[in-house]
Amino acid sequence: MANSTIEFLSKGGPIMVPIAALSVLTLTCALERTWFWWHTLQGERRLVDQILQASQDDLEQAKTIAQSAQRLPIGRFVLAALRLKQPTPETFQLAMVAAGDREFIEMRKCDKLLETVVAIAPLLGLLGTVTGLIVTFFNLNIGGGSAGASAGANVDLSKASLGIAEALITTAGGMIVAIMALLIYRVCVGLQAAQMDYFSEVGSELELIYRQRWYEPRMAQEQQQNLSQDLLQQMVTLLNDRLPQSGFASFDPIAHLPTENEDG
Repeated sequence: MANSTIEFLSKGGPIMVPIAALSVLTLTCALERTWFWWHTLQGERRLVDQILQASQDDLEQAKTIAQSAQRLPIGRFVLAALRLKQPTPETFQLAMVAAGDREFIEMRKCDKLLETVVAIAPLLGLLGTVTGLIVTFFNLNIGGGSAGASAGANVDLSKASLGIAEALITTAGGMIVAIMALLIYRVCVGLQAAQMDYFSEVGSELELIYRQRWYEPRMAQEQQQNLSQDLLQQMVTLLNDRLPQSGFASFDPIAHLPTENEDG
């Protein structure tokens, strides 16, 4: 079977060599992308559910889950934001955007190669068609040789058929390789688009949880503390202004407020 296939392809002439090389590159790229997407999509949604659920109660736990799944693009994507220390929502979002861009570069790894194959393979097939027809016409020795009616149609049909076969085989080979590469490319583009949408959805949900559960309550608490200190400072200033300067010493209760490191 292998010998007959090689013999059949050899009839396509020298142009079949680059076409065969492009087919090998296309199959290699298809196997590599299959392996990549199989590992990328395996257990992805279950991991996201665990991280989103944990992030509502404990960001450190969500960070630990993401660290344990760094082999997955989605794990590295959310970990880029969860590893930050009390970031603003803008910084939180920027970290995920930068991580997503890095992952999308990896997802588009074979796109340029497949696009090149789609463009070049049909042209190589067309080139083989032209060279095959040239060989055919060279072997159609019509009207050559001796003069007279007997030499009017001196045609070597065996050599002419070889030229026609070369033209047809290279054309079919180039088209088959191009179609195969185009199908693989379209599948990869579809998976990339679906993954980009999923990353955007997960990033929005994680950012919303961070804003509602962690950032906004912390900002409200800090604002309340600052407001209480300002009111207390105004009261102290008012009391110091009204107390007799000789009878009482100025008192600053803010200096006596317990800090966060003190118990109670």
